[in-house]
Amino acid sequence: MKKITLLALAALCCSCYARLAPEPALRPSEYVSTLVGSQSDYSLSTGNTYPAVALPWGMNFWTPQTGTMGDGWTYTYGAHTICGFKQTHQPSPWINDYGQFSLMPVRGRDKVGETSRRSWFSHQSEEARPYYYKVYLADHDVVAEIAPTDRAAAMRFTFPESEESGIVIDAFDRGSHIEVMPDGRTVVGYTTRNSGGVPDNFRNYFVVRFDKPFGAFRVFNGKKELKGSEAKGDHALAAVYFATRRGEQVTAHVASSFISPEQALRNLESEVGDADFETVKAKAQERWDEVLGRIEVSGGSEEQYRTFYSCLYRSTLFPRKFYEIDAEGSPIHYSPYNGQVLPGYMYTDTGFWDTFRCLFPLLNLVYPAENAKMQAGLANTYRESGFLPEWASPGHRGCMVGNNSASVVSDAILKGITPQEDIATLYEAMLSGRTKVHPEVSSTGRLGHEYYNTLGYVPYNAGIHENVARTLEYAYDDWCIAQVARQLGHGEDAAMLEKASHNWRNVFDAETKLMRGRNRSGDFQRPFSPYKWGDAFTEGNAWHYTWSVFHDVEGLADAMGGKEEFGKMLDSVFVVPPIYDDSYYGVRIHEITEMQVANMGNYAHGNQPAQHMIYLYDYAGQPAKAQWWTREVMDRLYSAKPDGYCGDEDNGQTSAWYVFSALGFYPVCPGADEYAVGSPLFRKAVIRPENGKTIRIEAPNNSPANRYVRRMTVDRRSAAAPFLDYSQLKEGATVLFDMTDRPNE
Repeated sequence: MKKITLLALAALCCSCYARLAPEPALRPSEYVSTLVGSQSDYSLSTGNTYPAVALPWGMNFWTPQTGTMGDGWTYTYGAHTICGFKQTHQPSPWINDYGQFSLMPVRGRDKVGETSRRSWFSHQSEEARPYYYKVYLADHDVVAEIAPTDRAAAMRFTFPESEESGIVIDAFDRGSHIEVMPDGRTVVGYTTRNSGGVPDNFRNYFVVRFDKPFGAFRVFNGKKELKGSEAKGDHALAAVYFATRRGEQVTAHVASSFISPEQALRNLESEVGDADFETVKAKAQERWDEVLGRIEVSGGSEEQYRTFYSCLYRSTLFPRKFYEIDAEGSPIHYSPYNGQVLPGYMYTDTGFWDTFRCLFPLLNLVYPAENAKMQAGLANTYRESGFLPEWASPGHRGCMVGNNSASVVSDAILKGITPQEDIATLYEAMLSGRTKVHPEVSSTGRLGHEYYNTLGYVPYNAGIHENVARTLEYAYDDWCIAQVARQLGHGEDAAMLEKASHNWRNVFDAETKLMRGRNRSGDFQRPFSPYKWGDAFTEGNAWHYTWSVFHDVEGLADAMGGKEEFGKMLDSVFVVPPIYDDSYYGVRIHEITEMQVANMGNYAHGNQPAQHMIYLYDYAGQPAKAQWWTREVMDRLYSAKPDGYCGDEDNGQTSAWYVFSALGFYPVCPGADEYAVGSPLFRKAVIRPENGKTIRIEAPNNSPANRYVRRMTVDRRSAAAPFLDYSQLKEGATVLFDMTDRPNE
């Protein structure tokens, strides 16, 4: 009787979960909200995102603009007014934007300036999808809609009855040009506004073509109205006007180019042409469904579907295309490194300090053809500048530390993704970056390489900030290059690099079992606080950075005294309270606040250095803790709401963590063949990479309570350890998880 009761109860639980976990009823793109992460500000980030209307990896994004011209927080969820719909290339509010201009529908000839043209709006009348944005502008009684292509867009404005319906084209300040063309339907111009990373001849040329002739127009330089049809100066604007009846729609086709006005027109003709708005929108949605549909999940809740596909959307935005297609159909690009127009691919707007961790490994697994073009673009970057980028937007930018281009490049070569003709160039580029630093951008190359290559570490007292972080990342990067050297048959290089990859030991303090700054004399820094953010570390403390030995986890465990002690140190990160020392910065940076409010001790998932840490429990022989904490993070720190992240969503990295973790595994060490296993979120996931193979992940008895893995099989063979191999998955495989509500070590 007891047995029957338990079975019945179990069946009831499964039935209840089934009702909570229907099969996905929508297209993948329809689950995405582009507003996730937009409820952010300078002091607290829940993503620091904006609603990007774009195609996957598209050259141009569009977004409603609630902030002022030049404000990195271009759209914030708590704002009440919109002043334009901006073409943006911003990867982060901290990096800001370049190549920006905007369109804004208005009612009234006096509504030209950024302040006067603003309109109240409500999220209740806003629809934000990757392929479509729509909002009602209350003060103008206008509905605005946007649908994107890679380098162009269609905009549709539904006007009231008015003799003064108009559209303001704002080319922004710091040098711009605008001209109303004689055909009475077209406006052309260029903008130069940028936040760095561009040569002196940088321009973003744009063309706007309307389907209704202008009744009148005006041009301005700043607040000064000019005679004629052309404005050129610090801040060029144009306003075009129509007489409209209520409900009349005016469509604008917009495109731009970093190469020339002629190329901007070519982009317009090739990507939009005479297509109507609904056609552009439908094609954009089809493209998103194709990309997002590479991963199909089922057996989860509605909220989980929305969170998963919103994260996958963010994972496929950056790095963006910075190349265009010429008249012969070949890729060409304006080089942000030397100002020339050159053949070949170019991508930009990503920081490898963030995205080497799992964003690029996700591309390698699911979208290898796209990453092959990115790798070709990296080879072009080296040819054009003498360096691989570390933070590109659009050229070299000074931000973060490390030489993690080595990880991104190595992982692609080792996984057979890089074009064969670029491998030698990229290997040369990686070796070259070990012994130099960019003369203008110190975060490109290796700052402190002279010390690192002689002492084996960057000293704490050498005047180089964040020295332990640099040492740890250089050591891992050397390991990555060593793997490529070995594959290419460069034995001497491999031996030298493998030796250097152990340099992490030079900043490991056996007394505290933590990483610690070390002086040139060899003694460790004093005083030392493991809670001090910055200083020897980058946006974190010793509790966070100690685990940045991706390539030698077993060596780190041995240095701590064995797996048991290693596990205890991991436990300590969650046990110690979220106390901090912000004396290095002089203020509490937002990353500290995000660690505090997460209520996970000193674990700081909102910033990238700690994001792999949970999976290290697998190496400690305690996989159940990895399973517990991955579910905790997915359930508590992610959602599909405007405050859906627990920190900056940096160029897809924080999103890619969720995508991998929801699938049940994670690339702790890019450059290796191995994934560490966590706890799959869905009962079923099917990955269809571009090579035509299929990866099936099944967990039929999965549920919120059943977060632990009792047994795992790969193609019906029991796995002896909580790890999966890339080489096996890429050929197609079925991974079966037997889930339970009890830990199984």
